[in-house]
Amino acid sequence: MKRSEAITYFKGIPALAKALGISYEAVRQWPEEGIPLLRQYQLNQLSGGALLVDEVSATGTSDYSSSKAA
Repeated sequence: MKRSEAITYFKGIPALAKALGISYEAVRQWPEEGIPLLRQYQLNQLSGGALLVDEVSATGTSDYSSSKAA
């Protein structure tokens, strides 16, 4: 999923960060094209499946990883 999709769903970065229990800055560090994979699974659950996991474009599993998932 794209960062912008998650931000739109939660109606802003502050609400998205709060839903995940992380900082605004952590969300801002995600690349547009690849939210960390574990966060994508969390967001999928929190959105009741409205936000879909995209393992192909996902970055690593942590909020601070810059490498692509293998």
